[in-house]
Amino acid sequence: MTDATLTLPAPAKLNRLLHIVGRRPDGYHELQTLFQFLDHGDTLRFHRRDDGEIHLAPEIPGVAMEENLILRAARLLQAENGHRLGAEIHLEKRLPLGGGLGGGSSDAATALLGLDALWGLGLSLDRLAELGLTLGADVPVFVRGHAAWGEGVGERLTPVALDTPWFVVIHPGVAVSTPAVFGADELTRNTPPITMARALQGGASSWCNDCEGTVRVLYPPVAEVLDWLSSRAPALLTGTGACVFARLARESDADRLLAEIAGRWQAFKARGLNRSPLHDVLGR
Repeated sequence: MTDATLTLPAPAKLNRLLHIVGRRPDGYHELQTLFQFLDHGDTLRFHRRDDGEIHLAPEIPGVAMEENLILRAARLLQAENGHRLGAEIHLEKRLPLGGGLGGGSSDAATALLGLDALWGLGLSLDRLAELGLTLGADVPVFVRGHAAWGEGVGERLTPVALDTPWFVVIHPGVAVSTPAVFGADELTRNTPPITMARALQGGASSWCNDCEGTVRVLYPPVAEVLDWLSSRAPALLTGTGACVFARLARESDADRLLAEIAGRWQAFKARGLNRSPLHDVLGR
């Protein structure tokens, strides 16, 4: 790719299932999960610089610039092979912080793939996923760009084909701390492992999120949304939250549900995807 400017999506993800099957000696948790993308997310715009400088705008309130995963991804890619090119990066942020939608991880993956294309590096997805894992456990699934069964801390990925319903996603207005959830004494950490085949055979009606009980206790606004949404459609927490989603068969059903939500919480509708729109744009 030779264009000096690139505009790319950074899609949201949902955890359609999340089991915690153990805790490792290093404190991290062993998970089993199903990742699926949405046709909704952030947008990143890149303009190539020839002086090696990386500039990102705007700043995200509450996130120090040096901790921003987009900047860290860009500098990691520069260091990979001593590249001298830089970039102006503009972030159009739509996904909430602490929402469980993978916004920061998706932004990082889009930065890795986008700058690889913009700078003409030609790195493989395997190598980009390895780099992404150093930034966060969810980054590799966005790099690889396919709905997946995830194990380990979520980085061991097997592509899957999930149903692609409409979803309504509600943000309860609180930011959930992932460390607080995983550090809670009451968190379930011993769900018996299952095979991917069994998870897919069971289907969406049997899928659950082991973090939900703990998040309900720690964040009552999330519990309120879960109770409200579950009375109207099959609903689940994504990741450690705070966002809650409902699965719906038709777009018209999603529109009716959004009309009910209007004025109560922030919400959006989106279609489930098995292939990331980032990969569609880049042709990876």
